[in-house]
Amino acid sequence: MTPLDDTLAQERSYHDTCRAALAAMVDGAQEHVVTGEHVSASGADAEVLGRQLRGRAKEMRELPDAPLFFGRLDFDARAPEAGDHRGQRYHVGRLRITEHPSAPPLVVDWRAPVSRAFYQAGTRDPQGVAVRRRFGWAPGSKGDSADLTGLEDEHLTAAGPVGGPGPADPADDMAAAAGSPRSRILTGEIERPRVGPMRDIAATIQPEQDDLVRAALAETVCVQGAPGTGKTAVGLHRAAYLLYTYQQRVQRSGLLILGPNRTFLRYIAEVLPSLGESGVRQSTVLDEIARQPVRAADTDAAAVVKHDARMAEVLRRALYARVRPGGADSLAVPDGSYRWRVPAAELDRIVAGVRAEEPPYDTGRERVRTRAVRHIQEQAERRAGPVNNTWLQRISRARPVSAFVDAVWPKVRPEEVLAELLGDAGALAAAAAGILTGAEQRALLWARPPRSYKSAKWSAADLVLLDELAGLVERPAGYGHIVVDEAQDLSPMECRAIARRADFGSLTVLGDLAQGTTPWAARAWPAQLAHLGKPDAAVTSLTTGFRVPQAIVALANRLLAGLDVDVPPARSLRGDGELAVHRVPDVTAAAVDAVRGALTREGSVGVIAADAAVERVRAGLTAAGIAAAGPDELGARVAVVPASVAKGLEYDHVVAVEPAEIVAAEERGAHRLYVVLTRAVSRLDVVCGRKLPWEG
Repeated sequence: MTPLDDTLAQERSYHDTCRAALAAMVDGAQEHVVTGEHVSASGADAEVLGRQLRGRAKEMRELPDAPLFFGRLDFDARAPEAGDHRGQRYHVGRLRITEHPSAPPLVVDWRAPVSRAFYQAGTRDPQGVAVRRRFGWAPGSKGDSADLTGLEDEHLTAAGPVGGPGPADPADDMAAAAGSPRSRILTGEIERPRVGPMRDIAATIQPEQDDLVRAALAETVCVQGAPGTGKTAVGLHRAAYLLYTYQQRVQRSGLLILGPNRTFLRYIAEVLPSLGESGVRQSTVLDEIARQPVRAADTDAAAVVKHDARMAEVLRRALYARVRPGGADSLAVPDGSYRWRVPAAELDRIVAGVRAEEPPYDTGRERVRTRAVRHIQEQAERRAGPVNNTWLQRISRARPVSAFVDAVWPKVRPEEVLAELLGDAGALAAAAAGILTGAEQRALLWARPPRSYKSAKWSAADLVLLDELAGLVERPAGYGHIVVDEAQDLSPMECRAIARRADFGSLTVLGDLAQGTTPWAARAWPAQLAHLGKPDAAVTSLTTGFRVPQAIVALANRLLAGLDVDVPPARSLRGDGELAVHRVPDVTAAAVDAVRGALTREGSVGVIAADAAVERVRAGLTAAGIAAAGPDELGARVAVVPASVAKGLEYDHVVAVEPAEIVAAEERGAHRLYVVLTRAVSRLDVVCGRKLPWEG
C-alpha cells in the first residue's frame, strides 16, 4: 500500500465516523421534538419551541445525501497568526457535524470563521495554515466513503500537491492567477459536466467570491458578473452565510431570493438545501406583487411607459388627488345632550398639515381622525377635566367623525385608483401633466374601460403599478435581506417594488449589464441602485470566469462593442473547451447533426433558438428520433430552449441555432445572443444560414 492509499483509507474511516455522528444528530433532533412536547412552559412558548424543534428535525431529515467534507485545514503549531487554532486540524464541509453539542466538531461548517482560511489562504498569505487538503469524490457521489477517490495537499509554506506531478493543464493558469498551487481536484470540480439543476460551489469558492459571500448583513453588495464568474452562486452562498452567521436576526426579519422567472428558480432550487438551509422563500418579482391575476397583455409602448420611473409621481398625484381639504363643513359630534364642534377652518388646517407630512395614505387617514378627535378632547378637558379611553374610542367612532374623514380623506383601493387613471383621459391628464407626453398618455389609456375596477383585466405591468399604489396606501412588510438576481433586467418601477421591501434591510444585487434584454434594462449600475433604494452601494466586478471556456467567451466578446453598456470584456481561465461555427443551407438539419454529435460525449445538451423557431427545431429532433425536453425538465439529456428563457441556465454543450434570427426577434436581440452564446460550459456549436451579427 502506498502512502497515498494509506492516507485515503484513514480519511474514508474518518468519513464513516462522521456519517455515524450525523445519523445520531438526525435521531437526536427527532427525539427533541418528542421530549419538547412535555416541556413546562406557557402555551405560546411551548408552541414556538415545538415549531422550532419540528423545523430543525425536518431540516435534518431532508439533508441531501452527499460527501460530508470536501477539505481539511492543518494549522501550523508555530504560527502566531493561527491564534487559538495553532496545531489544530479541521475538516471542512457543508454543515457542522459533532458527536455531542459540547464536543469539538468532527466537521466544521464552511461558513464558520475558521473555514475562511480554506478559501483565502495562499502561499503569499498562509494565515497560519500549514497544509490545505482538498478531497476528490466520484462524480455524483451520495457520500459513500468508497467514493473518496483522491486528495491533494497544498503546503502553503512549501508548495507541492500530494499525488505527484502530471502533464501541464489549464489548472496551472488558474492557480497562478489565484496565487495558489495547482489543484486538479479544484479544476475538475469546476469543469465537471452539467446535467440537472445548479450545484452548490462550497468546495470551489474563490477568494474574490468569498469576500462577497461573507460581507456583513447590513452591507448591500452589487456584483457585476461576466458570464461564468459564478455571480448567482455567490448570491446563494451569501444567503446561506447570512442565515448561519445572523441566524436569529435573519429568521426574524426574513430572507428572500428573487429570480427572473420560475424556470430559473427551479434550476437553483437545490442549492440552499444542499447547504443545510431550507424554507427560504424563492420567488419572482411578479409573484411577490401579484395582487391580481394577469389576464391582459400590454402593447410594447404601454409597457415601456408603465415601467418608467416617472409613473411613480403620476400614481402619487392620482392617489392624493382624492384628499380634499375643505371637503367638509364644520364638525358637530353629539356627546349626550351636548355637541362638540370643530370649525371648518380648523379641519382644513388638520388635513393640510397631515398632507404635508406625506405619510402612507391609510396612515394619513388615521392621523386626520386622531387630530380631529384630539381637538374635541381638548375642549372636553377644558370643560370637565380628563377623559378616559372609553370616551375617546366612542368619539373616534362617532358617525359624524367617520363621515368627515371619508369626505376629506376617502378610503381607497389601489385597483380603484389605477382603473380610474387608465380608463379616464381627464384623470390621467391631470395626474400626468408635465410628466408624460400626450402620446405616452394615449398609450396608457384603455381602449374599452371596464364598468368598474372589479371587472378590470390587469396586465403584468399593471401589477407593478398596483404595487406602487399599495405601497403609497400602506407600507408593505419587508425583509431583512433580499438577493436579487438578473437585476439588470428590472425596470425602475420593479426596482421600487423591491426597495419598499428592503427599506430596513440590505440587498445582494447580481447581474450583468451586457445581458440586459428587457426594453428597460439598466445601462449603468448607479442609476439602478438608486431605484433599488441603495444609491451608496459599492459595485464589485467579477470578470474572470471559471465555467465558460476562453474560446467561447472570446466569441461572445465580439458582441460587446454594439451593446451600449460600459462592461469590460470577460475572460476565462479555461483554455479547454470546443467551438465550431457551421455555415449551412438548412439550419434545422445542421442542428440535428450537432445534437447527434453532442450525444456521443458526456453532459447535458441545450439547443437554443429564437422563440419562434423552437417548435421547428423540436420537430426536426423528433423526426430524427432524438427525444428533447423543455427547459423546465432539468435532468433531461437534451433540452430545446427558447432564447428568451435561457438566461441563468447552463449546459455542457450548447447548439445555438441561427444567431441572426435571435438578434432580429427583439429590440435588444444582440444582448439576447450574448446570453445564448455564454450558456455553454464545455462546447458550443453555432449553426447559421445567414451572416453572423458581428460580421457587419
